[in-house]
Amino acid sequence: MSTGKPAPGTRSNKIQRRAFVADLLERRGDTLVIPGLGSPTWDCFAAGDSPEYLYSWGGMGLAVPTALGVALAQPSRRVLALTGDGEMMMGIGSLAVVADQSPQNLAILVLDNEHFGETGRQTGLTGNKVDITAVARGFGIERTMTVTEQGQVGELARLLFQDEGPALAVAKIALSEDPWRLPEKDGGTIAHRFRVALGVERA
Repeated sequence: MSTGKPAPGTRSNKIQRRAFVADLLERRGDTLVIPGLGSPTWDCFAAGDSPEYLYSWGGMGLAVPTALGVALAQPSRRVLALTGDGEMMMGIGSLAVVADQSPQNLAILVLDNEHFGETGRQTGLTGNKVDITAVARGFGIERTMTVTEQGQVGELARLLFQDEGPALAVAKIALSEDPWRLPEKDGGTIAHRFRVALGVERA
């Protein structure tokens, strides 16, 4: 499955991220979620905290590699890496490893506002010529999707939570001023509760 970038001149960044992420996560079933640095983590926490969310602090570029490791270690569980365009570009080579390992239980969603939102909203690389879905396909990830409308969340949820992976989707989101919603910050505590949720460690 593949859809390209919007035609030149169309306004692609329409999706309101908080409502979009909340709607999507309501459909995740028992999918494990690895949120990326900054806003993806705050979006997940704002939608409703879960021990099945492995938050990270200070791990720029590591959302997809971490999700890949979890997917390989837990082949019976669906795993979603939820990250931003800046972090995905920083760790773009991880997509080649995902394609090479080809875990059927892994999906990636890039929340793309085409700006570096955490550092001053400088124009990002995806606002011009860079197409992350095309890059993913070039690496060998065959199932990709670009989402530009809130109403596509049902189709997106099928790709991310039901269809065979690996899969990657890019959601073109609007720049927004969502309030910070900060989850637990202690890495040991986050890792422990995640392992408890997986049943590999006692509470």
